[in-house]
Amino acid sequence: MHAGKGYWLYLPEGIAVVELAQVCGITLLEKLDPMNTHTYELGVLLSHAALDKRVKKIYVALGGSASTDAGFGALMSLGYKFLDIAGQNVQKGGAYLLDIVHVDSSNVISPPPEGVVALVDVQSPLLGEYGAAAIYGPQKGATDLEIEMLELGLRNFLSVSGCKDGSGNGAAGGTSFGLGAFWGATFSSGAQSIAEIIGLPQLVADADLVITGEGRLDSQSFVGKGVGFIYDLSLASKTEIAFCVGSNSIDFPDNSAGVSILNFAQDLQDAITHAARYLREGGSKLAGNFHK
Repeated sequence: MHAGKGYWLYLPEGIAVVELAQVCGITLLEKLDPMNTHTYELGVLLSHAALDKRVKKIYVALGGSASTDAGFGALMSLGYKFLDIAGQNVQKGGAYLLDIVHVDSSNVISPPPEGVVALVDVQSPLLGEYGAAAIYGPQKGATDLEIEMLELGLRNFLSVSGCKDGSGNGAAGGTSFGLGAFWGATFSSGAQSIAEIIGLPQLVADADLVITGEGRLDSQSFVGKGVGFIYDLSLASKTEIAFCVGSNSIDFPDNSAGVSILNFAQDLQDAITHAARYLREGGSKLAGNFHK
């Protein structure tokens, strides 16, 4: 179903599927802008799905986001008003989280009768050294100062919400937290849910080699994220695995081949702009590990 800049999928039995990356993804940007990017267009898709009388339940896939706005952009599309100390609407973007002092929910679009499930691939909390800003801010282009500012904004948003932080709240720049705290979304493992749908465990078991990867391999990659889930499947089935990633702040697992695009791209922006070219080059370099 078309809605605004993107589409949402209608499945039998009243199920709607919405994907964040399609409309708010980091790969859609020509230049990273961690302070001003937002999730407003995600909310447009969610609102269209929620207003469709056929829809009983929404699954929203959260991953690959460009923003760290705790989902308040999406919530704005759903009718929430986020007001500053003067009672004015705050601007969209993570930079303005700190301005929020009051939330008006009098005109909100209700979720469908069977609720909303956020598919998340991380167990990170919203705040702290393993939170949305500290862990994922750098890959979205945030400087150390911007990470500090985003962390303060997220902390303020948590306070305004009246909720507690917890595992999974840091997904997609905190979008999971916003949808959970305000729109009642529950969390489910995105990697596990998708793997079950496509029969991934058997596919991995039948393979001679599995190649996986993500934008940045870091300390959170093996804690609930897709790349870690696939790695665990390969270990269970004793299938060889290799990694092709954008960058890595940790070593590749023992006895695993791996390449990092930033090792041969000019810089982060170059790697993003010419991703297809560098993926081909990365694949070529990776193949060298298996050439006999």
